[in-house]
Amino acid sequence: MKLHTLLKALPSLSNEIVENPEITSVENDNRKVKEGSLFICIKGFTVDGHQFAADAVQKGAVAIVAERQVDVDVPVIIVKDTIRTMAILADAFYQHPTQKLRLIGITGTNGKTTTSHLIDQVFKDHQQKTGLIGTMYAKIGNEVRETKNTTPDSVNLQKIFAEMVEEQVETAVMEVSSHALEYGRVHGCDYDIAVFTNLTQDHLDFHKTMERYKFAKSLLFSQLGNTFVDGKQKFAVLNADDAATDDFIKWTAAHVLTYGIDNEADVRAKNITITSAGTHFSLMTPYGAMDVNMKLIGKFSVYNVLAAITVSLCSGLPLASVVKSIEEVKGVSGRFEAVDGGQDFSVIVDYAHTPDSLENVLLTVKDFAKNRITVIVGCGGDRDKTKRPLMAQIACDYANQAIFTSDNPRSEDPMDILRDMEAGVKGKTYELIPDRKDAILHAINGAQPGDVIVIAGKGHETYQQIGDQIFDFDDRVVSLEAIKNKQSN
Repeated sequence: MKLHTLLKALPSLSNEIVENPEITSVENDNRKVKEGSLFICIKGFTVDGHQFAADAVQKGAVAIVAERQVDVDVPVIIVKDTIRTMAILADAFYQHPTQKLRLIGITGTNGKTTTSHLIDQVFKDHQQKTGLIGTMYAKIGNEVRETKNTTPDSVNLQKIFAEMVEEQVETAVMEVSSHALEYGRVHGCDYDIAVFTNLTQDHLDFHKTMERYKFAKSLLFSQLGNTFVDGKQKFAVLNADDAATDDFIKWTAAHVLTYGIDNEADVRAKNITITSAGTHFSLMTPYGAMDVNMKLIGKFSVYNVLAAITVSLCSGLPLASVVKSIEEVKGVSGRFEAVDGGQDFSVIVDYAHTPDSLENVLLTVKDFAKNRITVIVGCGGDRDKTKRPLMAQIACDYANQAIFTSDNPRSEDPMDILRDMEAGVKGKTYELIPDRKDAILHAINGAQPGDVIVIAGKGHETYQQIGDQIFDFDDRVVSLEAIKNKQSN
């Protein structure tokens, strides 16, 4: 694509660029620049991309987009906001790929990953080729790729969507983080269905207040558009049991379908029965009623399933076959995942890293636990400190044994994080074991028949970040080794 053609996407551009080189890629990382690249200078928290403009040109960049003049011998396009401009140019360069997909975006504090995987599975079971972008990875068809963020930056995001189009993906499902919405990473994404799971405390280190956090989430729904076009209907799928939904309904012009358990909803679950083997409930929808017997466990899993079913119905899939797909799902990696080494007690690994998600997991365990409940939990470093005492309080309130340990301490001293947690449980009984592996070994070695051990916070993660170093660490692997050691002794 010629530079002048690409720049037509910026109608307010005042620069008069004479040169018109061929643009072969759009990049914001100078390490990825190649011959013919357009390099966009992004000013980040720790690194300013303007400092790398000359290096990008040396590597082959034929034009630069910047917020100030840089000393290079290629055209420099000056804009007010390179992050905002990047989203526009990426969408234009890749020829608006999301307009060629059914795009489903999911936002909320908890449940995004499970809900996205459920939707992905349902559409695959209905013979559609799917794509998925989220916390765990990006996937095009059956090809899995690693991602750094829940929602990639706009250049990488549009590139992934373009590859999905090229691979003839029909439906793409993605988790949309509040950070991505706040930073405009999803500008240019043409969502057909937007899903809201819930709003509970998280990321207050970034958003500062729950109102700001809610506002960031609301952007996904307000950006669905303001028109009603035949054949291109937009849907907002909202949790009727969450107080934020009333505001989201006001802030979107899209068709609204609600799901829930406690309040009236378009898609609703009643008569819920939870066991250690799965969950049963009566499903009520505008398209009929059905009994659902699923392998997933817990009330929080029912919410995720209801969201997935509502999305499927918005998309015209038949109710009976959607329910059949849901019933066959065994689980999602690191989400209430059982570790089975043939032991006579239960070990469950879950990503629960917010007060609400930890409470949900422990409430579910209480429904089927035959003996003691032990929870191993920590809090991430360099993240929302206000939730640390809340996490500790919930652990002590719902478990017979609470063990506080390290999560990903990052640049913080692990003991400082544990002291913050202790502030919420003065006078209560708990144990401090800073080393996460030691904490897991201690819990498993002390387990009795019928006990349930919940290892919370990291779920699917296969690493631990201590300082600036990344170490291999998987709660599931460590706990399975501990189970085998216990059995051999």
